[in-house]
Amino acid sequence: MGASPSTLRTLAPLSFLFDFAAQQYGMFSSPNMLDIHNDNPAAFSPQPYFIAGFFFPQQLFQLAWLWKLYRGEGSAEEQKEMQGYVWPYVIGNLSIGTWMFFWNKNDLHTSNIFVIINTLTQLAYLTTSLPPRRTGSTTNFLTHVVAKTFAGIGVLDLLHNTSAAYYSGVPPSSLVQVATGVGFAAAAGTIHVDAT
Repeated sequence: MGASPSTLRTLAPLSFLFDFAAQQYGMFSSPNMLDIHNDNPAAFSPQPYFIAGFFFPQQLFQLAWLWKLYRGEGSAEEQKEMQGYVWPYVIGNLSIGTWMFFWNKNDLHTSNIFVIINTLTQLAYLTTSLPPRRTGSTTNFLTHVVAKTFAGIGVLDLLHNTSAAYYSGVPPSSLVQVATGVGFAAAAGTIHVDAT
């Protein structure tokens, strides 16, 4: 999707604002997203205040990344790396912002579609397009933090929304608990840092 750098610098913050506005709607509407969360207990339901604690600093990293993207900071290669993440970032924000409207209507099956779109998009970017981590590059560091935290949230959302939509009130079996622990440990073991 060969959009111009100026288009990418515009789309990224607009998608952030859409998602941010949707999250505000989710928190302050009635029922709100916590009400829906509490009405649909599931095996992978996160502790809601942990999620809020995670999102706040993650939003700050996004704002720093957006600022550097918008101002064109960094070398040409660093800008190209940042611009390479814009489409997954935009798709993620549009998906999660749209997810909120269905979640708050307690339509968890439809909301799960948007969670799947976001999660697959973020994981595809991480596994195929994330540039190597380079020490000393702030823009590279921010791209890594934003992409990896967005993907991490996507995986958690996928586990949570799928379990709430299809297995509400069903505790995880021992096999699911073991497979989850082994799966996350294996995934974490594949992460590496290229210090070049």
